[in-house]
Amino acid sequence: MIRFENITKSFGKRQILRGVNLEIEQGKTTVIFGVSGGGKSTIIKHMVGLLKPDSGIISYKGMRIDNIDESALREIRKKIGFLFQSGALFDSMDIRGNVAFPIIEHQKLTPKELEYKIDEKLTMVGLDPKIVKSLYPEELSGGMRKRVGLARTLALEPEIILYDEPTSGLDPVTSDFITQMICRLRDEMGMTSVLISHDIAESFKAGDNYAMLFDGVIVEAGGKEAFQNSPNEVVQQFIHARSTGPIAFH
Repeated sequence: MIRFENITKSFGKRQILRGVNLEIEQGKTTVIFGVSGGGKSTIIKHMVGLLKPDSGIISYKGMRIDNIDESALREIRKKIGFLFQSGALFDSMDIRGNVAFPIIEHQKLTPKELEYKIDEKLTMVGLDPKIVKSLYPEELSGGMRKRVGLARTLALEPEIILYDEPTSGLDPVTSDFITQMICRLRDEMGMTSVLISHDIAESFKAGDNYAMLFDGVIVEAGGKEAFQNSPNEVVQQFIHARSTGPIAFH
C-alpha cells in the first residue's frame, strides 16, 4: 500500500535516513522498531507528506506522492489518518468540536448526520458520547485523550492509520485496550496500520509485519516469527533489551 524506495533525509549535517526501503502491506499492521531519535517518526511523517525526502521515491497504492503538489497531497491525506503520540487535541475545543473538526472541514453533513458520526466514532473507541462530548481535553486522562484522538482520526474513515507510540505513557489496561482496538480495525474493517513503538509486548500482540530501523536503514523486515528469530544482533538486542551496552551509530 505504501512503498519507500531508497529514501534519504537529512536535517542540517545530520543524516537521519540513509536509504530506507520499506513496503507496507494492505490490510495488515506493520510495526517499525528503532532506538529513540533514530528516525521512526521521520518515516511516518514522510508517509503523510509532512516531510519530503531528499532523494528516493514514496508511493501510495502505486501513485508517487513524494513530489506531488499540495492540492493532490491534500486528497491523499484524507485517506491516511495520523494518531500523534499526545493525541494532539485542540485545547480550546470540547471533545465534540475536536472530533467534528475534520468532518466539517472535508464533508457536507446535516447537523443530525454530523452528531450521529461523532457519537459513532466516540462509541467505537469505548467512550460514552453523552459523558465526554461536552468535556475539554484538560479534563480527560491521558488514555481518554488518546482515544478521542483515535476517534477523530477515524472520523474520515481513512484507508490507513499511522500511529506514533500509541501506548506510550498509558497504564497496562488502557494500553491493552488500544492494542485490541488496532486489531479490531484490522480484523473487522480491513484497516491498514503502521505503528512506531518502544512497547515490545503490545507491539507483538498487534503486528503482522515488523521492521527494524537502525542507523538510517531498515536492517530487518518480515513476519513476527521471522523477525523474532532474526540473527541480526541489533534486532535481538532491541527485543530482549540485552545489557550489552548501547547500540552504536556511525
